[in-house]
Amino acid sequence: MTESNSQLNTQISQIIASELTVQPKQILSAMNLLDEGNTIPFIARYRKEVTGGLDDTQLRHFETRLIYLRELNDRRQTILKSIEEQGKLSGDLKEKICKTQSKTELEDLYLPYKPKRRTRGQIAIENGLEPLATTLWEEPNQTPETLAESYLNEEVKDVKSALDGARYILMERFAEDAQLLAKLRHYLTQNATLEAKVIEGKEEEGAKFRDYFNYSEQFKKIPSHRALAILRGRNEGILNISLNADPEQDEAIRTSHCEEIIREHLGVQFNGLASDTWRKQVIAWTWKIKTSLHLETELMTTLREKAEEEAIDVFARNLTALLMAAPAGARNTMGLDPGLRTGVKVAVVDNTGKLLATDTIYPHTGQADKAAHSIYTLGKKYNVDLIAIGNGTASRETERFVAETHKKYSDWKAQTVVVSEAGASVYSASEFAAQEFPELDVSLRGAVSIARRLQDPLAELVKIEPKAIGVGQYQHDVNQTQLARKLNAVVEDCVNAVGVDINTASAPLLTCVAGMNKTLAQNIVAYRDENGRFTARSQLKKVARLGPKSFEQCAGFMRILDGKNPLDRSSVHPEAYPVVEKILQATELSLSDLMGNSTRIHQLDASQFVDEKFGLPTVNDIFKELEKPGRDPRGEFKTATFMEGVEEIKDLVEGMILEGTVTNVTNFGAFVDIGVHQDGLVHISMLANSFVDDPHKVVKTGDIVKVKVLDVDIVRKRIALTMRLDEKSAPKKDQNRNEQAVRNNAKFAKNSQKTTATNSAMADAFAKLKRR
Repeated sequence: MTESNSQLNTQISQIIASELTVQPKQILSAMNLLDEGNTIPFIARYRKEVTGGLDDTQLRHFETRLIYLRELNDRRQTILKSIEEQGKLSGDLKEKICKTQSKTELEDLYLPYKPKRRTRGQIAIENGLEPLATTLWEEPNQTPETLAESYLNEEVKDVKSALDGARYILMERFAEDAQLLAKLRHYLTQNATLEAKVIEGKEEEGAKFRDYFNYSEQFKKIPSHRALAILRGRNEGILNISLNADPEQDEAIRTSHCEEIIREHLGVQFNGLASDTWRKQVIAWTWKIKTSLHLETELMTTLREKAEEEAIDVFARNLTALLMAAPAGARNTMGLDPGLRTGVKVAVVDNTGKLLATDTIYPHTGQADKAAHSIYTLGKKYNVDLIAIGNGTASRETERFVAETHKKYSDWKAQTVVVSEAGASVYSASEFAAQEFPELDVSLRGAVSIARRLQDPLAELVKIEPKAIGVGQYQHDVNQTQLARKLNAVVEDCVNAVGVDINTASAPLLTCVAGMNKTLAQNIVAYRDENGRFTARSQLKKVARLGPKSFEQCAGFMRILDGKNPLDRSSVHPEAYPVVEKILQATELSLSDLMGNSTRIHQLDASQFVDEKFGLPTVNDIFKELEKPGRDPRGEFKTATFMEGVEEIKDLVEGMILEGTVTNVTNFGAFVDIGVHQDGLVHISMLANSFVDDPHKVVKTGDIVKVKVLDVDIVRKRIALTMRLDEKSAPKKDQNRNEQAVRNNAKFAKNSQKTTATNSAMADAFAKLKRR
């Protein structure tokens, strides 16, 4: 590493360490590990001594900031080189550029030196008007018109042209003042309001944005979901949006407070001198023509980026909860993909997820008896003890049909669970599904996915692109590259936290293991198909193209059940097996006698087994794993019980207390599946009896909760729920308002469940419940 790179890494480590409240040496160590090709899961789990125990959350923040700060430095070097080549790089400017840790401030500093097209100010300078501008600004007793006459030439024909050119010179100079821009930016961020108005004639087309037809909110207080909704309205040509710099000011007053900030920054006083009127115009032009539009565009971009970042974080938290949902376990399972006219697709898989049988039944079109006999026969033949029903159309009818089948055939009982089928259709049509089941109809592949995701949600959902799972807000409006990076990191962390059974894991699941890629994962499957089950982790070294580095990264996360070495089913890394040997020698026990023996393990002193390579954190982790080998960090499997007779939105009655499953958590509340094909919203104000600033602190995706029905809008398919079970029902909306909703929202209601705009609209509508 060169001296400059070493110095840069030291600087970056100090910045990130301050943000995470850790020691710079911890960050510097993590940086070196990452640069050496180590993965975040591996560093978090197996290099605690090196990083001082940084966890995966800290390491993910470190990774994001490292990318940002290195990009910032690359841009810094480009800017320094550009200004130096112009011969304008002073020591003071260089110090400011090297000191800043903000991309925005860096670009502000570069603005005066940034190559640009010829501006009016530059043309005025070329025409000899710079002395005129300087004199009028610094000597306010000069009369502008009189002084300007001496600057007329072939290019400057009259006094007005001369004075306008002088104004352009000064306003462009002031608009490139980094300190002034910072002051204006701060003022706008703290005091401006964002205003939105519907474009005339777009009222009916943009009905779903009607909450923003005449909208105003303080810029700094706009939550991410509203920001994204407003920006979507603008992008769809429904809304005009603008930034009001002076929301408290009387419209009759034409001078913006920002002009006063400019005057104070420039140290100008107006004492009724000859050029004061001209100088006031310079300041007004600086604000109205140059800086206001520039800063409004910049702040709108900042608002969008911040809103996108929050939306991506919401998606990531929801995806984590979904992937880490408790598995039902390795049990023979029947998957039912419900349908009415097209029938219910049936797939039976064994306890490893292997497909055993498929069928299509028609219980909802007059063939219930035949359908019941079909699933009973399959259930008995393959010892099915779990039935997974997709939660789409006809799910409640199918659930009732299964219950009736169990009554009719009392010698076969299987636990019935309604599961989310989000993304099942995406899997069905995927390249991987086609390779796995080339002869199987696409619709039947969906039933297989539904069965498997009950057995092990993580193993099945990794086959689907995270964005297709649909647990985010405005996921199609955010930066897709950043979204993919974040969600892929979530999947990677979840998979490695649980570990994978190398003998049953699919190629997509193996791809998510630290150190793996698509090619290596496929090579592992190919090796398994050709040579049979893996019996030891060491066999991974025989897989084509899986070298020492990849083995180091992945081995600890691979599990081999019933292998030659019991440690291969644990999270103890093969590199640490010698530590276990020392422990066995000290206890004089066999490995089988020690594993699971909590009493004996608690009697050991971890420091006794520390050496130069393995420190106390690793030894403690080994103790935990020996105590509970192969432990699954996921919770206990639980399901919600839907109320009998409540199958459609029309069956809901205000005041009902129901059990449901949280399907999505946003910044404004949580959506809950209560078994009526339309999720209800628990607004953030209704999540608890105390104040809640973040819904994720109260609930997460997959939680089983009790809710009370507050309000039902059948026309718009909206259900208001509360987790404050003593909450009174909301008052009925008056008839006129309801009829207007019918006229304005027919199209919106039809697609309400499919569009992410629904989330924001529902949030703003139900926010009014709190005030009621």
